[in-house]
Amino acid sequence: MYEAIRDKLQPGTRVKITQQIAAHEYSWASDVSGTIVSFAQEPTGSWYAHGLDDKLWLDRLKLRMDDGEITTLSLDEYSRIEILKNGSAAGKASG
Repeated sequence: MYEAIRDKLQPGTRVKITQQIAAHEYSWASDVSGTIVSFAQEPTGSWYAHGLDDKLWLDRLKLRMDDGEITTLSLDEYSRIEILKNGSAAGKASG
């Protein structure tokens, strides 16, 4: 993830995240909007990753959506992040 957008992912910031799932002949996009609760790199439980401490580290973004639901997203290079201000997009970045 680009450092410029990573620094903007602070608690209290409103964002819109667009993620894609690639299928055989198409891709399926999904949008999630909310307020950042936390952002951190966290390890998976994957024993085969062979990364730091034999874990695969992922960028994880925890959001509080408008209805109060809390969701955690694992961001990857295909995640698009928009910082929202007053209900409109203020800046766009790809992971």
